[in-house]
Amino acid sequence: MMYLSANEINNRKLNGESLTIIDIREPYEVEVASIGCTAIPMGEIVNHLEELRQMQQLVLMCRSGKRAESVANWLESEHGIPQVIVMEGGICQWKEQVNPSLALED
Repeated sequence: MMYLSANEINNRKLNGESLTIIDIREPYEVEVASIGCTAIPMGEIVNHLEELRQMQQLVLMCRSGKRAESVANWLESEHGIPQVIVMEGGICQWKEQVNPSLALED
């Protein structure tokens, strides 16, 4: 598992790296604030294992990074999906480092 800040992930995307960011927050959370990535709620990840195995640079994000870290650990240890990247601080850090105008629920 690798940890990258929101700023590092944004810079990699701006530099043309092919990163697949999966937002594992619940649909009601994504409705409030989104960074335009693929949304697969944490509880549905198990239904997408084959898709996730095909991804070269898989980045998981949630609100603060805790759920993403848990799912990344599970994907690596239980399903052999290597090199999952966790966005440290989740969408909260994205708001701080990349897009301060992003509206988040309290």
